[in-house]
Amino acid sequence: MTETLSTPAPLGAPPPRDVLLEVRNLRTSFRVLDGVVPAVDGISFSLRRGQTLGIVGESGSGKSVTALTIMRLIDIPPGVIGEGSEVWFDGQELLSIPLGKMRRIRGNDIAMIFQEPLTSLNPVFTIGDQIAEQVQLHLKVSKKEAWDRAIEAIRLVGIPSPERRVKQYPHEMSGGMRQRVMIAMGISCEPKLLIADEPTTALDVTIQAQILELLKTIQQRTRSALLLITHDLGVVAEMVDNVIVMYTGQIVEQGTVDQVLLQPRAPYTMGLIESIPTVEKRGGRLSVITGVVPSPFNLPPACRFEPRCPYRWDLCRRVEPDLYPAGAAGQLARCHLHTPEGEGRRQPALEAHKVNMTAGRAFGKSR
Repeated sequence: MTETLSTPAPLGAPPPRDVLLEVRNLRTSFRVLDGVVPAVDGISFSLRRGQTLGIVGESGSGKSVTALTIMRLIDIPPGVIGEGSEVWFDGQELLSIPLGKMRRIRGNDIAMIFQEPLTSLNPVFTIGDQIAEQVQLHLKVSKKEAWDRAIEAIRLVGIPSPERRVKQYPHEMSGGMRQRVMIAMGISCEPKLLIADEPTTALDVTIQAQILELLKTIQQRTRSALLLITHDLGVVAEMVDNVIVMYTGQIVEQGTVDQVLLQPRAPYTMGLIESIPTVEKRGGRLSVITGVVPSPFNLPPACRFEPRCPYRWDLCRRVEPDLYPAGAAGQLARCHLHTPEGEGRRQPALEAHKVNMTAGRAFGKSR
């Protein structure tokens, strides 16, 4: 049985040993000419060793900034990490350690597969040189051993003729091949945590399936934990154990993959699932979430989803909701429907979602 997300330990206290990554009250903002943009606003979650956690949300919801903050790749300034933010990895707090120590962890114990491989790979160095450089830096091996390990990493990700491919430059490869190279670079030092930021963006469906299957195989082989960032709920359904749904920098729902996809409790999650095209909807009108994501400079005063929510009422405009227990054990939703004041409105909202949720049946068949 898949375990639910654990409640983070108090600030300043190390998490339990079986928790590899724990993020507590993370706040990341950016100072720009027009003011301060709150990109990530007080999120907390944990990831156990060997498990897979998915972070889902629209573009601009704070998914990638969360990953970059964990890796300490945010430029400061203009980036600002708020007081009280903590990122615990393998028993140590990453935001407070010297940057030199963080560089030894980054790429070695934590590796990240970036969203666009063409801009992440250096165009003037061969694939082999870029992988071998990382191996030599972190594992302190000879140049020949690092080169051999680069060849093996290329072979492991399914690229044919690895001895020849390592001598090629990024522009000589297709998009799918470059994404495999990024994965090869990520696993070359056998990290404890692999962060994959939209690893299948701009790839066709066949290549996407191959990349996802490859990530599964590598995770099973290395027993590493995987933090998967995506906007594709189909990918989430096939890949992860637990799910976090983000909106305007906040977590709006979290739980196991079955809880969130089959029995969502936050109106935003319900809207995402209802808007997925399915066979049953062919020829009919697709469901949409009305309105647009609010500007970070003009967020609603209470619930940030309130202007777009079909179940809103006066309380949603006055009081900012917290993450409340909702549904099955361990499932949380940021919605007043799950407070005593929302008790009379909760069941009609859930029933309305059941009527619209043809996508939920599709997920049920795929799982």
